[in-house]
Amino acid sequence: MPHSNETAKSSGAPARGLGFLNAVEWLGNKLPDPIFLFVFLALLVMAISHVGVLAGWRVQPLRPVVITEAVLDASGQPATDAQTGSALTRPVLDPKTGRPQTRLDPKGEPITGRSLLSADGIYWALSSMVRNFMNFPPLGIVLTGMLGIGVAEKVGLFGALIKWLAGIMPARLLTPTVIFIGIMSNVASDAGYIVLPPLAAALYMAVGRSPLAGIAAAFAGISGGFSANLLIGTTDALAAGLSAQAAQTIDPKYEVVATCNWYFLAGSAVLLTFLGWFVSERMVEPRLRFKKPEDGGPAAASAASADSQRLTPQERRGLRWALIVEVLALAALAAVILIPGAPLYGQDQERPLPRWSQAIVPLIFLLSLAPGVAYGIVVGEIRSTTHVAKAFIHAMSTMAPIVALAFFAAQFIEYLKYSRLDAMIAYTGGQALVELGLPPTLLLGGIVLLSLTINLFIGSMSAKWSMLAPILVPMLMMVGLSPELTQVAYRVGDSVTNIITPMNSYIIVILAFVQRHAKSAGMGTLFAMMLPYSLVFMVVWTLFLMGWFALGVPLGPQGPLHYVPVH
Repeated sequence: MPHSNETAKSSGAPARGLGFLNAVEWLGNKLPDPIFLFVFLALLVMAISHVGVLAGWRVQPLRPVVITEAVLDASGQPATDAQTGSALTRPVLDPKTGRPQTRLDPKGEPITGRSLLSADGIYWALSSMVRNFMNFPPLGIVLTGMLGIGVAEKVGLFGALIKWLAGIMPARLLTPTVIFIGIMSNVASDAGYIVLPPLAAALYMAVGRSPLAGIAAAFAGISGGFSANLLIGTTDALAAGLSAQAAQTIDPKYEVVATCNWYFLAGSAVLLTFLGWFVSERMVEPRLRFKKPEDGGPAAASAASADSQRLTPQERRGLRWALIVEVLALAALAAVILIPGAPLYGQDQERPLPRWSQAIVPLIFLLSLAPGVAYGIVVGEIRSTTHVAKAFIHAMSTMAPIVALAFFAAQFIEYLKYSRLDAMIAYTGGQALVELGLPPTLLLGGIVLLSLTINLFIGSMSAKWSMLAPILVPMLMMVGLSPELTQVAYRVGDSVTNIITPMNSYIIVILAFVQRHAKSAGMGTLFAMMLPYSLVFMVVWTLFLMGWFALGVPLGPQGPLHYVPVH
């Protein structure tokens, strides 16, 4: 695709960027669709399971256990419990970290694989196909959460809310506000991609700035900050479900809650807002100022360009009632969590977790459905229950690709379990990691680099984590890193290259917005705008994660940094 002349003149960097992007696009297009990628992976598991059985591959299970030492009395003799008479012990602490030391001990009999190409294996694969799909944990989580969000999106609540937020900002805070709204829009599924970039372009034009700078800031927030947010969304529940499933390879009772990364991701939302502001003001917008208006450069300020994006009186009334209903819903939620004897008060009877954390997905559904219905009634989008039902159907139609992907991802994951390759690989890899003795910070950096690299070729967050979680989570548990920490490192890497990968299904939509203001713009133009965000986010966000880990701050509620097996 052609560039603008101004782009071609700028120090040769965009040309190199375009060449790199074309290479990534060419390589990415050689990969199959994620659906067929899981088909091929399932077939690969079948083949490896059969070869492993023929070769007699056996793996000794290992379990991290806390190293203990005897408690000595005043005379230096082993102390005993006064009631039971048993010797008292205590964990041996690492002098550097202060955490209990662990070692890997054999656990049970060696694991032998099961072939999926044997008669029994093929029968199991056929007879369990439907059950595998129905029992796939992330599927119900995503579909339930999206029911409520889909109604709010369909009736226009999220679009009106973004307009309102953008309309009240001071001119000097335009860029950080756009980036922050982009980050926060992720809780509304993909609504931000459609509403915010053209709105940001109009707002920037209205104050005499390049519309492309507005699009770049919006895209950086929406897609580069995909994992960061002040709120808990369906993505958090989806990732937690996959992480818990993987962790149970090592610890069958281990639970990962949707809020486990909340503190870190909320802090990341603030960090990325300032990082994006810095990149926009110092790297992206100065270059765009030299472009001609027909190539996306600044034009004379015009309020008319933003008029079409302003709230109508009807939309304002709708937002007012949506706010009232949401406040009432939050008050009701607080009551059922805080009042003794209420449904969500206290701990779960079977697991040591707050009751409300186990109902987070239904709560997302209800807290997004209530204001969505209120807004829809006020603006006239909902006039009967039929319209609500159609909004539910709309939400499910947008989930069709995830449903199709989930079917094949479920088969792959269950094939790993049946063949026992998941446990065999995890134990082998975990032992290798222990023997390497890499510091945790290097392991975290490696996970970030791995996920951001794979993200260049596979766009779906759930697809990548479905493949990586069953291997990475158990392996890192065996070296003392929690599933919650492994998950958040993956999510950092998964976000930072979203804005430069051709596998992002919305990149063509963003390019179309760019071409409204710069008809000669191509992928190189978009890549040259977004590469600085990607590089700065990658470096600083990774350092932020490492610093967070070094300080020992929990990642969120029930979000430990370390995995210590129960002694």
